[in-house]
Amino acid sequence: MAGSLQTYRNVLHLTGPLLPVISFLGRLPTAMCQLGSVLLVAGTSGSLATAGLVGGALAAGQTVAGPLLGRAADRYGQRTVVLLAAGANAVAVTGLVLAALSHLSTGRLALLGALAGASVPQVGPLARSRTVALAHRAGADERTVAGALSFEGTLDEISFVLGPALVGLAAALAQPAAALLTAAALLAVCGTAFALHPTARQVTAPRRTRTPRTRLPGAVYALRVTMALQGAMFGASQAGITALTGQLGRPSQTGLVYAAMGVMSAAAGLAMVAVPERLSLPARWRIATSALVVLCVPLLFVHTLLGLYVTVTVLGVAYAPHLITVFGLTERLVPAGRLAESMAFLTSGVVGGQALALALSGRLAQDHGAAAAFAVMLAAGALCALLSWTVRGLGAGRAGAAAREAVPPGVAAAPRAPVDS
Repeated sequence: MAGSLQTYRNVLHLTGPLLPVISFLGRLPTAMCQLGSVLLVAGTSGSLATAGLVGGALAAGQTVAGPLLGRAADRYGQRTVVLLAAGANAVAVTGLVLAALSHLSTGRLALLGALAGASVPQVGPLARSRTVALAHRAGADERTVAGALSFEGTLDEISFVLGPALVGLAAALAQPAAALLTAAALLAVCGTAFALHPTARQVTAPRRTRTPRTRLPGAVYALRVTMALQGAMFGASQAGITALTGQLGRPSQTGLVYAAMGVMSAAAGLAMVAVPERLSLPARWRIATSALVVLCVPLLFVHTLLGLYVTVTVLGVAYAPHLITVFGLTERLVPAGRLAESMAFLTSGVVGGQALALALSGRLAQDHGAAAAFAVMLAAGALCALLSWTVRGLGAGRAGAAAREAVPPGVAAAPRAPVDS
């Protein structure tokens, strides 16, 4: 326990106390806008189909544009990219609110939703790549790098739990428009603060000459697929939990059940730093995906609210370890010049997989009950496990490239933990 606390102290020493605060507040709007846009459009248009279309357009915009913004940050530096994206996103979200309140056509609402999604400044992925780069630049040991990934993963988990909760609170006290306008203001302020923080210039500098893009190992693409499947698990779980609480006559418990899973996942993420370094990242990936499959099975047979709480809370133990391990493997395999892009690809995969699975499993749950949505969850988890046990090249020659390229001349790179495949 003492060792874990010291590791997180080392991470905070690298970033300073302010960066985690502003990066956390900068990711909250992303977690708020998806649900907020659906609730707002559903309320103003009276059509769930229109709301779903706008929410889907927002998710599609983020999925497609996220890696492009990450690539731009790798090339031109985080400061410029985040400043532009934060301003554009605040304007787009505000425009979506005004358009919904003005009862504009479905096509215009969907276009504004896509723009709002495409301009999300990717604070989470960029904060993760920035913290990892700071650790390598300082010659930090492997435990500190792992601690940085665990810490950032936990901030993500908390934001995805707290964001929808804030939207629900705003909708209850005022209306969803208030939540979205708050998200726009929060992003404008905290996104700008994240971009202007001194660490932005310490870890990323614009390239003065154009260099050939480094090819990525094939295993990196498998990791992106597994993150999309993890997103599918999130989307299917939302549909299943919503359907089951509705069947039980307790729809108000939906958010609390999902929050319980998120809290447990966040706790498991913080605990990841205590995992022995001798347990390689590929082994951790296989253990996490196997746990996803085993812990999903009981959901097929849950018929009570208490059983649902217990089952999804236990399932949360596997979520963050899986996410953090995939981020860790990606950090090992990609060169520093493509780290932000690769982190954004992973996050966008989660968003895209979640949106698609929510649409599919929502219809299945409506027609066949909650167990059908949970079956989609199980299938996605099984595919994650299949990938983790079959993909090779996780210890390829490019492992540690990010560390070597991020460390300035004269600073020795820290020893790497085993990445044997």
